[in-house]
Amino acid sequence: MKNYFSLTILLVLVLLPLLVHGDCECSTDSEDRNKSKALRLKIAALVSILVAGAIGVSLPVLGKTVPALRPDRDFFFLVKAFAAGVILATGFIHVLPDAFENLTSPCLDPHPWGDFPFAGFGAMVAAIGTLMVDSVATGYYNRSHFNKARPMNETDVESEGHVHVHTHPTHGHAHGSVVEEEEEGRSTAELIRHRVISQVLELGIIVHSVIIGISLGASESPSTIRPLVAALSFHQFFEGMGLGGCIAQAKFKAKTIATMSLFFSLTTPVGVAIGIGIASSYNENSPTALIVEGILNSASAGILVYMALVDLLAADFMSPKIQSSRSLQLGAHVSLLVGAGLMSLLAKWA
Repeated sequence: MKNYFSLTILLVLVLLPLLVHGDCECSTDSEDRNKSKALRLKIAALVSILVAGAIGVSLPVLGKTVPALRPDRDFFFLVKAFAAGVILATGFIHVLPDAFENLTSPCLDPHPWGDFPFAGFGAMVAAIGTLMVDSVATGYYNRSHFNKARPMNETDVESEGHVHVHTHPTHGHAHGSVVEEEEEGRSTAELIRHRVISQVLELGIIVHSVIIGISLGASESPSTIRPLVAALSFHQFFEGMGLGGCIAQAKFKAKTIATMSLFFSLTTPVGVAIGIGIASSYNENSPTALIVEGILNSASAGILVYMALVDLLAADFMSPKIQSSRSLQLGAHVSLLVGAGLMSLLAKWA
């Protein structure tokens, strides 16, 4: 179900730019244009981003072969904190400012676009919506799992409320079974939580990755594309590590892991390829393009900021493993700041 939903979102994002034509010339580009050189750079960017994303998302998933990247190791928490910082900076420093720029462009009618901060509002609505989806999905999967795992039968009904009446020698063993069931229940709840987190996070990443890819592919300026190759490869690698860490903790089946990893790795390159294909007709300053990109960017920013703060950082930083170790806690804080700082510096080139 999740894969079909994500595929639908991707198709919508892919098809929308095809409807955009150059119907606004209010800010003509004066940048240098060289189609052949730009095409070579875009192909290099496509390959570089594809490889970086595939390696980034695969490393945590291959934790069984790389002991340091197993979810129970300290290094895994440090890498995940760094990646969460990258995702947080992506939302605040890269995507949200782009949304404000799109929705306050002089190419748009000042009424209503200049009368209300639609970008901030969209990010807020997306964050609240993500919280609701997060909560509802987790509750649904929890209820569904435990209803199947612990069906109520006549014996349960008859014995309900009379557990302590039986004092025969097997009482201690029965009590132990109850404790084991509680521990298993907590473990299952955590697993379900990780699965919901990984799916929602991937959806948020996909939204802005397609937009980035199309914008890069549609550009015909080598001076614009060149710095983006390294910046987006770095971005894709560490964003992939953050997503890969969530996928590893979710313990999906091999087929689902492969599908999610492939989907993430291909999203931006596919966006670049589409951008190359529509470069002659696509105008990023047209009202339709500005509105569509602005709304999607604001929604993506809200999703990424929520996921980074609530589901990645808060969950890990408040976990017993980090709280019980001063050195790990300090390391996680430093990793977070370094990840967010480096991604913020990339805003100068991206």
